[in-house]
Amino acid sequence: MNKNTEKQELITTIIDAIQDTKGEDIQILDLSHIENAVADTFIICSANSNTQVSAIAGNVEKKVRNEVSERPWHVEGTENALWVLVDYISVVVHIFQKQTRDYYDIESLWGDAKVTHVETV
Repeated sequence: MNKNTEKQELITTIIDAIQDTKGEDIQILDLSHIENAVADTFIICSANSNTQVSAIAGNVEKKVRNEVSERPWHVEGTENALWVLVDYISVVVHIFQKQTRDYYDIESLWGDAKVTHVETV
């Protein structure tokens, strides 16, 4: 499998895991054309509580491990679960509580990114 196919499979698996745990307002930010970007892709979603943030993060890790055989390079934010970051190097998942997402507004920090809104199922 080539790198793009692998990355697309990873993204699809992450989106499925977020939707399984009722993550909301899912956006995919393509940063691949931005110089000095920290990753190729950001996936951002919102949750209604720290319990749900933790559940989404746990489901992303589990589903990606089981279906794509990848483990995150780094995970942070699990202590208070206001914003959990799951880093797969080329793809970074940001799971926010709604008010924390509004406060940091990372979508506007990456205003040059190509944004895809994922329809909630």
